[in-house]
Amino acid sequence: MPGARVDGAIALPWRRLYAKEVSAAAVRRRIGMVFQKPNPFPKSIYDNVAYGPRINGQRNKASSSEIVERSLRRAALWDEVKNRLKQSGLALSGGQAQRLCIARTIAYEPDCWC
Repeated sequence: MPGARVDGAIALPWRRLYAKEVSAAAVRRRIGMVFQKPNPFPKSIYDNVAYGPRINGQRNKASSSEIVERSLRRAALWDEVKNRLKQSGLALSGGQAQRLCIARTIAYEPDCWC
């Protein structure tokens, strides 16, 4: 952002995040964030969870389905949505939307998440 300035340092075992040679896009692929206010994508529940692996090269449908199920189970949402994976993620309750966003983060297996 023009005019933005950073003081201090944030370091992970693999890199100092504000080093000049560090690509912001590369960092974003390795760190997952789930915000207090959930923000599901205007896509199906399935596509919300499969999004991260898909943009990172996962194209195998069977593998994607396994990732989606595993991630939704780990986020304690699978039992509530397993019969409506084609439904929009925007139709979920607040708590469900929050867990959907957690599942979406878990799905692409970031190095760390907060």
